[in-house]
Amino acid sequence: MKTVTQRFIKCTALSTMSNEDSKSCPSTRSQLIFAYYIAKECQKIGLSDVKVDKNGYVTARLPKNAEGFNKIGFISHMDTSPDACGENITPVITENYDGTPIQLDGVVLSTERFPDLLDYIGQDIISSDGTTLLGADDKAGIAEILTAMEWLLAHPEIEHGDVAIAFTPDEEIGRGADFFDVEEFNCDFAYTVDGGKIGDLEYENFNAARAKINIKGVSVHPGSAKGIMKNAALIGTKLAALLPADETPSKTSGYEGFYHLTSFNATTNNCKMAYIIRDFDKENFERRKTTMTNIVAELNEKYNNIIELNIYDEYYNMIEKIEPCMYVVDLAKKAMEECGITPVIRPIRGGTDGARLSYMGLPCPNIFTGGHNFHGVCEYIPVQSMEKAVEVIIKIAQLAKKP
Repeated sequence: MKTVTQRFIKCTALSTMSNEDSKSCPSTRSQLIFAYYIAKECQKIGLSDVKVDKNGYVTARLPKNAEGFNKIGFISHMDTSPDACGENITPVITENYDGTPIQLDGVVLSTERFPDLLDYIGQDIISSDGTTLLGADDKAGIAEILTAMEWLLAHPEIEHGDVAIAFTPDEEIGRGADFFDVEEFNCDFAYTVDGGKIGDLEYENFNAARAKINIKGVSVHPGSAKGIMKNAALIGTKLAALLPADETPSKTSGYEGFYHLTSFNATTNNCKMAYIIRDFDKENFERRKTTMTNIVAELNEKYNNIIELNIYDEYYNMIEKIEPCMYVVDLAKKAMEECGITPVIRPIRGGTDGARLSYMGLPCPNIFTGGHNFHGVCEYIPVQSMEKAVEVIIKIAQLAKKP
């Protein structure tokens, strides 16, 4: 049997960054290559009904060995965030971490900067070399699910029901559930293994939308521009300044929502901006979209309709679909407690495939992978947290009996 660490490190060697500008599914060919690699892993460990569909979704099954269990699923995503480089990842393992700074290439992981490191003194920390992200989001989840399935296959004395697993493309660009076949997956409920630090158990997430803005300026020679030029770059900065200055990711926490400018590409002649809009409360979420629409309308009136705005919803807060079946959360909580883990129940300041899947009829809260600092070069994950995630997946399978 492979250890979860061995499996995770192998997964990080394969680049799978998603691409928001691509219209295909998966959005990058590297994800499809990775999908076939995972499918071979599923076959090697002895899972049944292993499939890769035309959109790159990988599914497999662990058949039941006992009656009276719910049909459950575990899901992780294959892509890594395009927010930081995900190519040529070189994992660095700091064994028996002693609390001193971990010096990487141009980056230092220190307890002053990242206090959570204090929780892992004496453990083994996996990071990147400091030039790329690590990919624990969500290749740690993939490695943990596969390792748990391999363990259950090697221990038939452990009773469990039907267990389905799935690995999805393009979660990081909001498309992970676009072509997920819930009926074919055929589970009573599932869990995304896509959370952060050990103990995380989440069933609330942001309502989410994206806004694409295109400003068509008028460029003329600056020496004769008076009354003629419409500088798209400057108008773009005016638009950004009209949004609430304190409602950005760096100034919000807990249940507070935000506007996040994710890209700004501008010349005098043209400006392209992209925002993500987030809020837990549905009414506030709608208000945020209205605020942006009104700002664009105000500027269009001033500059003669040179701004195009496209706002579209991505996903909604899963709590609406989870609250009627809270036994799904209670099961995960009990599994963690029996594994010696204190559950940390808090809202996800983000989203998972599970949010959309819950609205598609598959209740799907989120459990931890063990990772920290996702989407950047300071990402790290303790080996022992990954091992505990494997234990929790196994325990959930054991406990998933029908009432």
